[in-house]
Amino acid sequence: VDDTVVAIPYGSRQIRLVLKGPDHLYLETKTLQGVKSENSLSTTGSFLVENSSIDFQKFPDKEILRISGPLTADFTIKIHYAGAADSSVQFIFYQPIIHRWRETDFFPCSASCGGGYQLTSAECFDLRSNRVVADQYCHYYPENTKPKPKLQECNLDPCPASDGYKQIMPYDLYHPLPRWESTPWTACSSSCGGGIQSRSVSCVEEDIQGHISPVEEWKCMYTPKMPVVQPCNIFDCPKWLAQEWSPCTVTCGQGLRYRVVLCIDHRGMHTGGCSTKTKPHIKEECVVPTPCYKPKEKLPVEAKLPWYKQAQELEEGAAVSEEPSFIPEAWSTCSVTCGVGSQMRLVKCQVLLSFSQSVADLPMDECEGPKPVSHRACYSGPCSGEAAEYAPEETQLLYGSLQEFDELYDWEYEGFTECSESCGGGVQEAVVTCLNKQTREIADETLCVSSRRPPQLLKSCSLDPCPPR
Repeated sequence: VDDTVVAIPYGSRQIRLVLKGPDHLYLETKTLQGVKSENSLSTTGSFLVENSSIDFQKFPDKEILRISGPLTADFTIKIHYAGAADSSVQFIFYQPIIHRWRETDFFPCSASCGGGYQLTSAECFDLRSNRVVADQYCHYYPENTKPKPKLQECNLDPCPASDGYKQIMPYDLYHPLPRWESTPWTACSSSCGGGIQSRSVSCVEEDIQGHISPVEEWKCMYTPKMPVVQPCNIFDCPKWLAQEWSPCTVTCGQGLRYRVVLCIDHRGMHTGGCSTKTKPHIKEECVVPTPCYKPKEKLPVEAKLPWYKQAQELEEGAAVSEEPSFIPEAWSTCSVTCGVGSQMRLVKCQVLLSFSQSVADLPMDECEGPKPVSHRACYSGPCSGEAAEYAPEETQLLYGSLQEFDELYDWEYEGFTECSESCGGGVQEAVVTCLNKQTREIADETLCVSSRRPPQLLKSCSLDPCPPR
């Protein structure tokens, strides 16, 4: 079985073709007079086919065909299949030249009198249509070199209005030809995702003293004009990249989960510039299908009481984000081993620095919203030494009272101290104590730390003047 790889037309040059695989190359040719012939390309060597010199190399796993050209006939390269495996073919060649540079006549003289100069240029000419076409068509052929411009002096007669003759300066190494000059590129129209920038290009001339002045563009046409527009910042814009979700903040029921969202540039580096409108959310609700209570079992109170406080802690929990936020640390252990005590924790104002992925502490006034409490009461079970058991309804009542535990104790004014002076004017200070609001008994001050302490109150006393001594 045979198959055509490529047809290479009369006049083509610099042909190189490589076949890799078990198959074999062979040639078919057809002259302009219609004479056909074939060549099996069976051995390595150099030989003539239709007056074109061919170099062929045959290897166990590949075959290479080279023809410098120009071809004197139409060549068709075919494959003769010899094996089950596929072969690959790579080829390159230059088609016949149909566009050539053509030198122009001299442009008009640069001066009407007193001596000037004039230049030729080159234009790309289509040999088939006998028309001038864009220069790019003549750049396709490596050997098709553009002719250099010619320069000559002209209009050497003195100007009628001048006294004497105008000095003629030959264009040598010390007097350069007119040249293109450009302004700096403008700023890119887009910081990413592809934009454009522009500049202005003009033709200028430099005299023997080094003074530069603008001149007509045709004087610079002996060299290509520099581009005035170019693409810029063609890399992708930064985009949000969301990391994996954290585990749910609770072990049963409904809680929250968090994730880190970073702004990543085209190099994979942390950066800014992502739109806040398209930022993925960093937290969402989650539900753990495990029930949070077992109503029909009778369990020791110590085993069941912590769940409410744990759920409350997890609900208050916060993850450090790119917005300043209050971040509470873990509660300390209860101050007592049984009964009612107190707990403390540290609350910080922190922010996530997205570039370095590090956490920074900020002043407290940088965080908005209510600050989480740093003190609270805690209950460590009865002090009888034995873990009491409660029926489900009793446990529910106990839970209810614990939920209002922080509201059970509060600061209250309890009268005033004695006057600081017996006469002549003194002051009395209001006494503030921590009270159990149900029993009206004085309690330890640590039980009232979660509520605000009343302001200090002073009043005047013993205003009567002191008797003379």
